[in-house]
Amino acid sequence: MTQDRFEPALISLVSEWLGDGLTTVLACGMVGARQGWQEAPYRAVPCAPVAAGDTVKVETQDPRLDVRIIAGLSQAAPADVMRGEEVQIAGFLSQQPDFEGVLLLPGTHSKHVELVDGHVQRFATHMTGEHFNLICAHSILKHSVAEGDHDPVAFADGVQIGRAGNALKRLFSIRAEGLVGQSDPVAARSKLSGMLIGAELADLDPKRPTMVIGSGALCDLYLAALLQIGVDAAARDGGDLVRAGLTKLYLTEQA
Repeated sequence: MTQDRFEPALISLVSEWLGDGLTTVLACGMVGARQGWQEAPYRAVPCAPVAAGDTVKVETQDPRLDVRIIAGLSQAAPADVMRGEEVQIAGFLSQQPDFEGVLLLPGTHSKHVELVDGHVQRFATHMTGEHFNLICAHSILKHSVAEGDHDPVAFADGVQIGRAGNALKRLFSIRAEGLVGQSDPVAARSKLSGMLIGAELADLDPKRPTMVIGSGALCDLYLAALLQIGVDAAARDGGDLVRAGLTKLYLTEQA
């Protein structure tokens, strides 16, 4: 979407809510990226996930709109950034302010976030989802995997391989197993998913409190993998936490 299309798209979504006065709109995520509506800054960790006043105002054509994009978070070493997840984290902390441990946010680029005393201390991005999609669509393994019902046994096998640090070495075995008749494409896809998720979770400390923020089948896969490696985790709905985080920031700024 080009920059000139963001405002019409927003108005089409909220037109029924707009009155004659000014309406504040808080936005987060890739709308604040360099390729988005307007680039928002990053706040360096360690810091609170969101803070009043750390937004960038968007100049709009419609005078009824007061659009503000929330700053993302950045980390100097190792270099890392996030946009959008910080609002989910804020929503989580608004409901569980005393939590100290790891938040796991699965997705195309999964985030592992360490929380201490209500602050993001550090975080790491894992390109697990993107690697899975690239391998399934554009690698030699695309001929060996197929969509279908999830195979929990094959997935668990993959998690064990990935957690042991053998994922890269064992990826080609997915193709080989198919060629020699040891695996079907649907099971192979579940195994591939398990290998990549297992590799992502390999460094997690099972003694640290861990929460998964997400929803749907992907969240269930991570919970299953965590249980397998001995991490007792629970899940919270990511959409609910986005709304909670936006509400918390709005009320803070209005106080």
